Amino acid sequence: MPTTDELKRISSQVRRDIIRMINAAASGHPGGSLGVADFMTVLYFEIMRPSTGSFDMDGKNEDLFFLSNGHVAPAWYSVLARYGFFPVKELGTLRKLGSRLQGHPSTMEHLPGIRMASGSLGQGLSVSIGAALAKKMNGDKHLVYTLCGDGELQEGSNWEALMFAPAKKVDNLIAVVDYNGKQIDGPVDKVMPLGNLRAKFEAFGWQVSSVDGNNIQEVLDVLHKVRTMAGKGTPNMIVMHTHMGCGVDFMMDNHEWHGVPPNNEQAAKALAQLQETLGDY
Repeated sequence: MPTTDELKRISSQVRRDIIRMINAAASGHPGGSLGVADFMTVLYFEIMRPSTGSFDMDGKNEDLFFLSNGHVAPAWYSVLARYGFFPVKELGTLRKLGSRLQGHPSTMEHLPGIRMASGSLGQGLSVSIGAALAKKMNGDKHLVYTLCGDGELQEGSNWEALMFAPAKKVDNLIAVVDYNGKQIDGPVDKVMPLGNLRAKFEAFGWQVSSVDGNNIQEVLDVLHKVRTMAGKGTPNMIVMHTHMGCGVDFMMDNHEWHGVPPNNEQAAKALAQLQETLGDY
């Protein structure tokens, strides 16, 4: 199993991949992608540790992950490639015509690791609940994970799902909210305040944990802890506080980098702040 330092090195390379991919495509969403790089690294390289040799859409007898806030796909693509789902060099095709790496994840291209198309927000939690229920019906003891955005919680469909999971005791589900407080139009609290998310989730019947999503040791600790809480009748939610643009000083906590690609000069400045650890593609 990788050490904390090894996970930090992987996440640094993931951030380099994100910057290079989005710069080359001249399109994409760097802010949120950089913010979730640590979580995605820990989830795949330490917590789920999925098989790359026998990928299928059913995902029986293995943990599953569904990305709801699909615009942070560059982080997911990098982690999938670095883990071994597809060649790392393919990262250079992001958003190009005919690429399997669409701007938002798609199942049409049959990219290994992707089981749900996600671009329209507010759907991932419901899909992950369905997958978790299927596992329970099949006697599969593995878990289902999903990542949602904070601004995405302004979609009403999420709150129906949040009511449903505790009512049906979907206790093999671990949901995570990327709570960076920013969305494309500005601070979440100015666009549509979410209030006290922890209190709301608890009122709906979820077991709730909080974590600094840009502290790899804390992410490791909370995910290991929450895994032990599965199977006890209650779904689990992690409110994960992150920094949009984490790792790049001029992008940090700035909503303007939600969906703006860095130009060549900005990309070079960003890469100078991120250590190359696994070799660029």
